[in-house]
Amino acid sequence: MKITDAKVIVTSPGRNFVTLKIVTEDGTYGIGDATLNGRELAVASYLEDHLVPCLIGKDARRIEDIWQFFYRGAYWRRGPVGMTAIAAVDVALWDIKAKAANMPLYQLLGGRSRDGVMVYGHANGKTIDDTVAEVGKYIDMGYKAIRAQTGVPGLDSTYGVSKDKMYYEPADADLPTENVWSTSKYLNSVPELFKTLRETYGYDYHLLHDAHHRCTPIEAAQLGKSLEPYKLFWLEDAVPAELQEGFRLFRQHTTTPIAVGEVFASIHDCQQLISEQLIDYIRTTIVHGGGITHLRRIAHLAELYHVRTGFHGATDLSPITMGAALHFDTWVPNFGIQEYMRHTPETDEVFPHDYRFEGGYLIAGETPGHGVDIDEEKAAKYPYKRAYLPVNRLEDGSMYNW
Repeated sequence: MKITDAKVIVTSPGRNFVTLKIVTEDGTYGIGDATLNGRELAVASYLEDHLVPCLIGKDARRIEDIWQFFYRGAYWRRGPVGMTAIAAVDVALWDIKAKAANMPLYQLLGGRSRDGVMVYGHANGKTIDDTVAEVGKYIDMGYKAIRAQTGVPGLDSTYGVSKDKMYYEPADADLPTENVWSTSKYLNSVPELFKTLRETYGYDYHLLHDAHHRCTPIEAAQLGKSLEPYKLFWLEDAVPAELQEGFRLFRQHTTTPIAVGEVFASIHDCQQLISEQLIDYIRTTIVHGGGITHLRRIAHLAELYHVRTGFHGATDLSPITMGAALHFDTWVPNFGIQEYMRHTPETDEVFPHDYRFEGGYLIAGETPGHGVDIDEEKAAKYPYKRAYLPVNRLEDGSMYNW
């Protein structure tokens, strides 16, 4: 199955997506997501200028060899741009191979480990009362797990709090929006949110929270300890993970489960966190972590140390990544949960898919491949629009983690 064509498609049906389409000599094609929020064109260029020329003429069935060619063959490797590009190639090739085998991707990976994939949605509001009401709406929709974020008193804006409750898109401006942050104000407000949620809805639903890399290890420890009575499913991204050993201090002081990894690009970014059992859930995504081929390695390592998967699944990933992730989740033995932010109707039209939501679970479809396609005519109606993620400053004006 020689590769005869490969092209990059950039479209913006409500937000920017980059897609790679690979075609073989018999007309079989596969698609992969190459979206890197706020840096989309960097990945598009990496694909068009460096990877696509090398794909033509290769055997699409040799997925592992092609992965190694692009990873080991690049002296400059492991960064988010390069690994996202490799992931697009990898997912497209898995899509082709599953189509050639006439089976859904999860079957090619090893078959079902579960009938459905538990997912969590995003509830948020400017005040605690607003967020409590939004959590109720997700419960009414059938969710068994909900991430809860709320505004912080004294701050004009807070990560995770949006005007559009269903289709949150943080990349909101042609140039970066500058937000102001105070960790001390945040630490004072979050426990009250979860106290109120448990008083309102009890303990039958899983609750999650994202600190978005804004705490030092000891601040994260304080937060985790204060949240213990409310039994969170996890506390996500409490500490910037460049210093993996920083999680030791965090871990020593709390039993709140710890999740991290959506910004990781390789197994090397999480090897210490996993092998020292400093986390409970690894959140690396298929699209930013080098594709299915590389995520299998991370998942297998994690399984040895009782760490479960909890893949990032925000709307900055196209339905292609969601489809591929669901097939992976359906197979992987050490699955934990899958993030699920719903895409806009415009996005769903551009990327038709066969996965479906039922009673708190997403169900991977039976279409050969990963079950997601791209309508190129509709994609062409939505040209690229530059959009940046915000940046953060502390109240004294100094830069901080967004």
